[in-house]
Amino acid sequence: MKHRRNLRNLLLVVLSTLPIALLTSLAWRGHTEAGEISLVANIGERTLTVQRGDEIVKVYDVAVGTGRHPTPTGSYSIRKIVWNPAWIPPDRAWARDKVPQGPGDPENPMKVVKIFFREPDFFIHGTGATGSLGTAASHGCLRMDPDEAGDLALMLMEDTGISRDWDWVKNILHMGESRTVSLRQAVPMRVIE
Repeated sequence: MKHRRNLRNLLLVVLSTLPIALLTSLAWRGHTEAGEISLVANIGERTLTVQRGDEIVKVYDVAVGTGRHPTPTGSYSIRKIVWNPAWIPPDRAWARDKVPQGPGDPENPMKVVKIFFREPDFFIHGTGATGSLGTAASHGCLRMDPDEAGDLALMLMEDTGISRDWDWVKNILHMGESRTVSLRQAVPMRVIE
């Protein structure tokens, strides 16, 4: 027991002497050890990469924000997923004449799921405008093919201990209601240029 305390104290002394930037880097790496998923959105490449440690699990094509409505760069944590989301126009000039759309409505720009990375305004979501994938076309969110967005959301849930499948998703879509899932642990996400 005494050895553990000495080791812990030594570790605290060493950590206190490290620069903040290095500590931040070490903290990020700690979130991506084997068994934990992390996401990296690359705005320039217009891709979203799922990683497990240093291993690339999947790469998706996405649409990113336009120059006028950029996707925010930085480090974020995904904690909430909304299946079959409604769409409420944000309080922004571009949405001034838009009207809310219910879950599953054909005019709803949110298809299947939205995965929040910077609440309340920025998320990954399925889109009916799949021709926009690989371009800068959104108002800051990351757009995905709806089926791929669903696969991603199920993967994030599974990785944090919430096991569901496409039958569960289809039931939610069929009932025409939204379902919010709070992840049991945050999934780290970085958005880079």
